Amino acid sequence: MKVFNDKQVWFVTGSQHLYGPEVLQQVAKDSGAIVNGLNSAESISVPIVEKGIVKTPDEILGVCRAANNDPDCLGLVLWMHTFSPAKMWIAGLSELNKPFLHLHTQFNAALPWDTIDMDFMNLNQSAHGDREFGFIGTRLGLDRKVVVGHWEDPEVHHQIDNWCRAAVGKQAGRDLKVARFGDNMRQVAVTEGNKVSAQIAFGYEVNAYGLGELSEAVNSVSDADVSRLLDEYASTYVMDPKLLHDSDLLKIMQKEARLEAGMEAFLTSVGAKAFTNTFENLTGIDSLPGLATQRLMSKGYGYGGEGDWKTSAMTHIMKTMAQGLSGGTSFMEDYTYNFGGRGQILGAHMLEVCPSIAAAKPRLEIHTHTIGVRCEVPRLLFSGQAGPAVAVSVIDLGNRFRMLVSKVNTVEPPADLPKLPVAHALWEPEPNIQTAAAAWIHAGGAHHTVYTQAVTLDTLGDYADILGMEMVVIDENTNIRQFKTELKANSMYYRLASGI
Repeated sequence: MKVFNDKQVWFVTGSQHLYGPEVLQQVAKDSGAIVNGLNSAESISVPIVEKGIVKTPDEILGVCRAANNDPDCLGLVLWMHTFSPAKMWIAGLSELNKPFLHLHTQFNAALPWDTIDMDFMNLNQSAHGDREFGFIGTRLGLDRKVVVGHWEDPEVHHQIDNWCRAAVGKQAGRDLKVARFGDNMRQVAVTEGNKVSAQIAFGYEVNAYGLGELSEAVNSVSDADVSRLLDEYASTYVMDPKLLHDSDLLKIMQKEARLEAGMEAFLTSVGAKAFTNTFENLTGIDSLPGLATQRLMSKGYGYGGEGDWKTSAMTHIMKTMAQGLSGGTSFMEDYTYNFGGRGQILGAHMLEVCPSIAAAKPRLEIHTHTIGVRCEVPRLLFSGQAGPAVAVSVIDLGNRFRMLVSKVNTVEPPADLPKLPVAHALWEPEPNIQTAAAAWIHAGGAHHTVYTQAVTLDTLGDYADILGMEMVVIDENTNIRQFKTELKANSMYYRLASGI
């Protein structure tokens, strides 16, 4: 069973009637074998569904319209087994509103040197047909993924899956509702944005709900549900037994469990899979949820602190993309620097870092929260798993959204942090902290990010291409002078592309 078994990617093969029925029968047979092979590849997370051979403009238009109208179809893989005159594709591609991947392959891997003849050449001419098809995609100005290589190559499977996950991310955005409890943190710029523009670009709705509505849901949680969650905490995390036996500590734990159950019930009732809150507006719930938010994120909900709905939405979208992959994904904040040695960034937040990124079993502790309201809040403490990761920031530039991606290498902290009462991750950005931080600031990147060790840079690039969104990357090759030139060129391109 595939990871995203409730969705499909359609496989469509282009040809024409010129070659006669016997060739078309072989084309159909070969196409079926390729689809079976792709579905057998464990690295491809979405089922591939064969949709036959298209040989005329009407057949092409029909399959494109069918894909548009099928809610389970994430997109199409298109391959030209033979030569498929590309004027046939104009009407279909012009109406297609699903993303497509152009697979530039051929059925056979190696040429049969001793037997090759013109019949073989006419049948196996993807090098010919795919170039014709590639021209019409470029002529129509269509952004698409092009994957080159033999269909049995694991690297081809990997590239196809990157694109499939990007298509999953697009659909997750289209299906998403973000619930805002309270407004954005006062006077903060980068967490603001145009919600209508975001819905047009990404598909998700951003709706506000009163704290009174949330508090009603929290107060409606039964004692039995609270007890069930407390038992789950005890069996899942490292925790001092006194948290559930000391009467004062138990009340704090019960309050947090009630928050978790009430928040999840409310989000379910309004169909939201992402949410925000702010420490400046907690009327009715008295404390900023800590453990509750961390656990909701671990279940796939998106979260953004201080009303940051863009990061909340992107957290859920990237968590959806990452299903079935190793490594976690979390809301994060670039908190403080270590300029000693190579240069490092300590990422954290007041409370809300997802345990999916933890290097070891998290510890559940109660500590005093002092920002906005002073209260005792349970939270999970851990350090992030070492290894490569990316930090992603989506910002609103007024005429477009920009996705900024920074490649980093997460490391183990050189010492314990016994007095830091929050989860955290320590990383070294590529190519170094001086260049990475300067580039981030030049690009207008936010202090909030989505941090992931699961979603690849290639998948994020495919996602940006599918949405027609600007993506800027900070990596081992970044040079500030060239980076600033890239930003200026991007600005000109997107202004011209939007007709401004």
